[in-house]
Amino acid sequence: MRSVNFIADNEVKLLHCGTAFFPALTEAIDAAQYEIYFETYIFSGDRTGQLVLDALKRAAGRGVQVRVITDWFGTGHRQVYSIHEQLVAAKVEHRIFNPWFRRGVTRTHRKICVVDREVAFVGGININDDMFCDTNPAVCLAAPRWDFAVAVRGPLVASIQQEAETQWRRLGRMSIIKRIGLYNEARKVNKIARQSSVQAGFVVRDNLRNRATIQRAYLQALGRAKKSVLIANPYFAPGRKFRHALARAAQRGVEVVLLIGVGEIWLQDAVAHSFYPKLLAAGVKVVEYHKTQLHAKVAVIDDEWATVGSSNVDGLSLFLNQEANVVIKDAEFARSLRAHIEQGIADGVVIHADDFAHVGRFRRIGYEIAFVFYKLLMRIFAVGKYA
Repeated sequence: MRSVNFIADNEVKLLHCGTAFFPALTEAIDAAQYEIYFETYIFSGDRTGQLVLDALKRAAGRGVQVRVITDWFGTGHRQVYSIHEQLVAAKVEHRIFNPWFRRGVTRTHRKICVVDREVAFVGGININDDMFCDTNPAVCLAAPRWDFAVAVRGPLVASIQQEAETQWRRLGRMSIIKRIGLYNEARKVNKIARQSSVQAGFVVRDNLRNRATIQRAYLQALGRAKKSVLIANPYFAPGRKFRHALARAAQRGVEVVLLIGVGEIWLQDAVAHSFYPKLLAAGVKVVEYHKTQLHAKVAVIDDEWATVGSSNVDGLSLFLNQEANVVIKDAEFARSLRAHIEQGIADGVVIHADDFAHVGRFRRIGYEIAFVFYKLLMRIFAVGKYA
């Protein structure tokens, strides 16, 4: 059972929304001298996507080795092959993750970029315009999509680089013996003595060596929480262990607040609603965010532990998809992220137990049916891990 391995002496910068993320990303790409690893779930053909695509092409044009991975499902069949043709023509190496679900239903939901082994970007921000819904690009949002990423410099970049290289090699042609060797190599954990300065850890979820790593990081932090837990996530449908950990924290006097994005996917909203009564009864505060699309996957616990990444708090992210989060132990960073989450909470709608007294019987039954259906799907596709 792996825990987070924290590495000291890092610089971790919080990037709020695309207005902060994309300029920092393209600036780093334009400054690259020899190597870029880039992985994303959605790579849109809109103006923002073209901005990043052009930066990657420019890097390859000046002799930088550029390796790009895009998810086939997330980016879309037509778009992913359109990007492929453009990248290959620009001498960028490009691999498509799991086309036509040839390796099962898993997807790479990660958003990672490592430049020259010096700076790494990790978070929840896809390569698409902030002002358009990522599940339906034809829908214009009322405000920029609410999301976060981090820019990391320091020793932790080596861990992110290793994971990026491993993913690239994994998607290439490789003999069984070499794949076993790659698996054993990836299992090695570099433990570095904990020191002063910003401590940060890189945690990933896959279906081989890290099947429950991100959930375990959350559960350990929730179990140690003493004062407060703030979690912002668009798709709330965790397993029983996670829900119980939230309830237990609230019952022992910890302030537990969930900021949940709603309005995108009816089934996801219905499943989340099925959890509300028990969570509210346990003392968990639930707030729904309606201002714009909430896409952030972030949390702050006791102003000491924080995480930013691609992992939703649902069965797909915790038990099926490939994900990547950075966990940070630093009071200043935690306070900065807390301020953003608190603003999101202020912009949201608080859900009260009394609100459910007016929910009709058929709607309540609908919520329960949605949960049972979702649970069945997760147990099938996640090989029984959802519980």
